[in-house]
Amino acid sequence: MLRAAVLVLALLLVGLLPNAAEADPRWHFYTSDKTRYTSPWFSGNHRIMVPYGCTSAPYYDPDPRCSDDHGYHHGIDVAMKCGTKLYARFGGVVVSHASLGPAYGDNPMLIRNRHRGYDLLIGHTRRVFAHPGDRIHRGEKIALASDNGAPDGCHLHFEKRAVKGDLDTATWPRKLLHLTPVD
Repeated sequence: MLRAAVLVLALLLVGLLPNAAEADPRWHFYTSDKTRYTSPWFSGNHRIMVPYGCTSAPYYDPDPRCSDDHGYHHGIDVAMKCGTKLYARFGGVVVSHASLGPAYGDNPMLIRNRHRGYDLLIGHTRRVFAHPGDRIHRGEKIALASDNGAPDGCHLHFEKRAVKGDLDTATWPRKLLHLTPVD
């Protein structure tokens, strides 16, 4: 019994298990994936809350691409505590988010990389450190995660769109997150 308690304490200290203070009671995971991941886009290791594509999450209207009246999620939501640092995995230019609307919170970040051929949307941020017109660089701290505009707790919303594209141009963004499972 003592050995098990020491093991759990050790896992908490190295961040392999969620800390009770870190968990947000509003989180609901719409995936069976219980893996914790690291990424160049965020500090720490976290679980996917809502994957890209058809989902039973109640926030989305039924979509003809999905069965059972499921909605379609155009990004990936990664559960993380409020204030988690977010970083740029590669460079780009921050562009205006005025056309996005309130679903992504008050401070979403839209990063354009014409060389790569897409825009990245970072939603539900508490604070952003780069603003429209600013060039960001790989490894630069760009924002802090938040629950701003999100009914389901603090998380990173990560979405890939065509350059100057709207929601209909969103495509599978997981490869860009460069998720690495924590052993």
